[in-house]
Amino acid sequence: MTDETPWLDQDELNTWLTLFSVLTRLTGSLDTQLQRDAGINLFEYMTLAALSVRPGRRMRMSLLAAISEGSLPRLSQAVGRLEKRGWVRREPDPEDGRFTLAILTDEGYEKVVATAPGHVGEVRRLVFDPLTKAQPRQLHDICGRIMRTIDPDGPYPGSRPY
Repeated sequence: MTDETPWLDQDELNTWLTLFSVLTRLTGSLDTQLQRDAGINLFEYMTLAALSVRPGRRMRMSLLAAISEGSLPRLSQAVGRLEKRGWVRREPDPEDGRFTLAILTDEGYEKVVATAPGHVGEVRRLVFDPLTKAQPRQLHDICGRIMRTIDPDGPYPGSRPY
């Protein structure tokens, strides 16, 4: 420790600890709801959902890993589980065989459609219902500023089209 360290003041410390708790507990709460209601975890759902909105319901695994906020090995394991259930398949990218595409099957799309209402309801209950009408936009702006500091060039949902 040095005297030059810009320590957090009490308000900053309280804000940081609250944010840390939200990040940790929100993920756990959403994961619990998805496991209970749909038999999948949050990462698997976010993978399926990301594919469901893409043209042709396909995406390079490397981009999907970034958008799903996971590493390529973690995504590969999740896609393996989703493949076993018939919801995703992999094939070489015809534009560049060095890449692998993850492709959402019709059964996978049906799973997303069936799962989305419960997930969206839980997101609304936990995140948006407690906020005032102006706060969602403020939250988006704050999170965007933090994300641009963490990863200025990275694709992340809500930042820009990917």
